[in-house]
Amino acid sequence: MKPINLSFSACGFLAVYHLGAASALCRHGRKLLKDVKAFAGASAGSLVASVLLTAPEKIEECKEFVYAFAEETRGQVFGAATPGYDSMARLRSGMESLLPPDAHELAHSRLHVSVSDTKTRENALVSSFPCREDLIQVLLASSFVPLYAGLRPVEHQGQRWVDGGLTNSLPILPVGRTVTISPFSGRSDISPRDKGQLNLHLTVANQDVTLSVANLARLRQVLFPPRRTELESLHQRGFDDAVRFLLEEDRFEQDA
Repeated sequence: MKPINLSFSACGFLAVYHLGAASALCRHGRKLLKDVKAFAGASAGSLVASVLLTAPEKIEECKEFVYAFAEETRGQVFGAATPGYDSMARLRSGMESLLPPDAHELAHSRLHVSVSDTKTRENALVSSFPCREDLIQVLLASSFVPLYAGLRPVEHQGQRWVDGGLTNSLPILPVGRTVTISPFSGRSDISPRDKGQLNLHLTVANQDVTLSVANLARLRQVLFPPRRTELESLHQRGFDDAVRFLLEEDRFEQDA
């Protein structure tokens, strides 16, 4: 059997969709998760991948963090770009509370985080984490949207990095089959199936998406979070889409 990888797309506050999918995999796809060789992700997708790999028992706690972070951001005059509001510090606090002390050891060689080099504008997949702080720095770098999150890119190992979603928003690993997860309708394995969508697709930063009104609405929500009720609906949709995938793959398991 080919090795299986899981890859979570860049998606900002739509990460609640990923968390819904991750929750479904933990509940109904335990055998599939045991077969997963590596995890990958860009931006917010890399954060979800890191929690699913190193602390799956905290998926629900991570969801509540995103809800609170979204509400806090909505309360700012200009969202995360409001002068004096440090969204990256808030994100770091979440990572500090969610990732276990040995997260870097669990993630080493198994987690592939997409980041963008500010000098060459090329993509890199980082999978080596000498210490927990290195892991957190790489995750923060992958989520750093220039101007929106601040003016100074994240420095790591003498280089400056920004959002991995700018250059590779849905990493496909070279060995085995990569199961892709995205809150945008398109050709990903786990993604919404919008009603009445046109069969027109666009590939942006390695992610295939459908040209649809629904995706345009989702695009805005990446940086400008919707209300909690909408986030809850998105979380449920991620859960349902992952269950559909498991059923189609004949890998669905009933709760123990």
